[in-house]
Amino acid sequence: MCIEKSPWEKAVEFHGHACPGLAIGYKAAEAALSVLGYARDIDEEIVTVVENDSCAIDAIQSILGCTAGKGNLIFRNHGKQVYTVGRRKDGKAVRISLRFNAMSGASGESKEDVIERIIHADIKELFETSEVNLDLPGRAVIFKTVQCSQCGEGVMESKARVSEGRIVCPDCIEEYSRGW
Repeated sequence: MCIEKSPWEKAVEFHGHACPGLAIGYKAAEAALSVLGYARDIDEEIVTVVENDSCAIDAIQSILGCTAGKGNLIFRNHGKQVYTVGRRKDGKAVRISLRFNAMSGASGESKEDVIERIIHADIKELFETSEVNLDLPGRAVIFKTVQCSQCGEGVMESKARVSEGRIVCPDCIEEYSRGW
């Protein structure tokens, strides 16, 4: 018999270990779902803008289903524990910001205790949440691949440049413009 894993267990499996950062992302995702009333994204219906590159992002990917590969996970790394999650069907979005002192705990608290405290905390204790306007990006576009005339590698057509009638990838454009 197969036992379904909880969202937390799935996030830990995806990330590779349990840690306080992952727990923050888990609770941020929980906060987003409570406001937006959605389940995990399947086809770019949910878009998330993250303002850090911490462990929390793995929980966002695992629980909300927003990924860089689908184009519905957008990084604006400002070093802030802030997550803005919106849904395309009606444009509703919520900004979720970790409260400044939310991580303050008892001195000598173990990592496991911190994780448990975060996971069981009330969302309002951890985060400021507010509905916001989010300029949602278009759905992911698949571009044709073209071949760089210098290195021979394939490059997305929208990223390639043309110099003196030759297609050049971003890595080679500098060398090419200096006159190979």
